[in-house]
Amino acid sequence: MPSSSLFFFLSFVALFSALGVVLAKNPVHSVLFLILTFFSLSGHYLILNAQFLAAVNIIVYAGAIMVLFLFVIMFLNLNADTEPHKSALSKVAAAVAGGLLLVVMVAALRDVQPGTTYNAGVFNSQIGMVSQLGMILYTKYLLPFELASVLFLAAMVGAVMLGKREVGERNF
Repeated sequence: MPSSSLFFFLSFVALFSALGVVLAKNPVHSVLFLILTFFSLSGHYLILNAQFLAAVNIIVYAGAIMVLFLFVIMFLNLNADTEPHKSALSKVAAAVAGGLLLVVMVAALRDVQPGTTYNAGVFNSQIGMVSQLGMILYTKYLLPFELASVLFLAAMVGAVMLGKREVGERNF
């Protein structure tokens, strides 16, 4: 299978499963679609010669994070009967947030040149390897890397606070 057809196949799977994440009624099915999305994105990383990112994406996201999501979904015991209905204000806020995301994506992709060609003479085959990734991550992107760790710490504290039982509450 040539690289371009594999790219289009993985792109189709990624888009289909991403839509499945959003449109699935059952939260567990949504998580399973998200795992399929992560696997197709790992296939894209392999096409781009970023084997380390592909392996980390499968191990960390499709493995650990999805287990965490399933645990949270089962812990919260979500179902349609007990979920409160969303107000019109929250629906409008969601539509505005989605529209702003679209504007940001259009602005980010505004200067993309789709007609550029591949030049094998200047291609660096080490671009996706661990040494290059570590060098860039800990020099150029050190501040965003540290901010992400603070964000993960805040998420862990939030998960502990959500999971904390009130006095006299029973989970049985």
